[in-house]
Amino acid sequence: MEKRLRCKTGIDQLDAEIEGGIPIGSTILISGSSGVGKTTTCMQFLANGIKFGDNGVFFTSAESIVKIKKHLKGYDFFNESLMKSGKLSIIDLWTISDRLGLDPDQYSAEDANILFEVIRDITKELNAKRVVIDSVTSLCYRLQTPEMIRDFIFKLGSSVATLGCTSIITSEVPPHIFRYSRYDIAEFIADGIVFLSDTDRQGDLIRTLQIIKMRGTSHSRTKFAMSLSSKNGVSLAPLLRSRV
Repeated sequence: MEKRLRCKTGIDQLDAEIEGGIPIGSTILISGSSGVGKTTTCMQFLANGIKFGDNGVFFTSAESIVKIKKHLKGYDFFNESLMKSGKLSIIDLWTISDRLGLDPDQYSAEDANILFEVIRDITKELNAKRVVIDSVTSLCYRLQTPEMIRDFIFKLGSSVATLGCTSIITSEVPPHIFRYSRYDIAEFIADGIVFLSDTDRQGDLIRTLQIIKMRGTSHSRTKFAMSLSSKNGVSLAPLLRSRV
């Protein structure tokens, strides 16, 4: 398989499974139900990127900036000085949308194009090489047709790739249902899919991570146990098979 330049996630166990990192310029879909660790994984990807010289931008359409920062204060990988330095930015898409006067209930094709251009321009202005959209599900609520959703995600991924960026979009799915996005569209456009879920072990819920696809990369589809700790953030370990 042809060697490609890699964007290290900085999560050692994950990088080891994907030949050292995500292929630069890829759009990766991280999907899962509420509470499985999507936002934390994305933020660690951005914070770790600063160690490698990559500026990062986190576009939120799911939670307020205040709530996100409060959540992240529990992790050693996050420090508000990263934001003050301009190396890490958190942007509220709904605030931008309101300021632009876009329809609060549903986007027209013109509205969607304006928002896409704003995301692209902010990414370029911040000289970001890592981009997160959390979540694409919230954005899709305002897009009116599957065609608009497909076009928006495709244009977004393509445009940031031309800037040398690697992007992650998150998708919320109902618990205990094996699907990758609410509208069954994003997974066909994304270059990679990482699926987060919960596994019940004798009454305990264990977070799990599984790489479903990663274009241009040799990888297993093994399910890993995923833990979240204040010191290490995301950690992965082989998921032991339960004994019957």
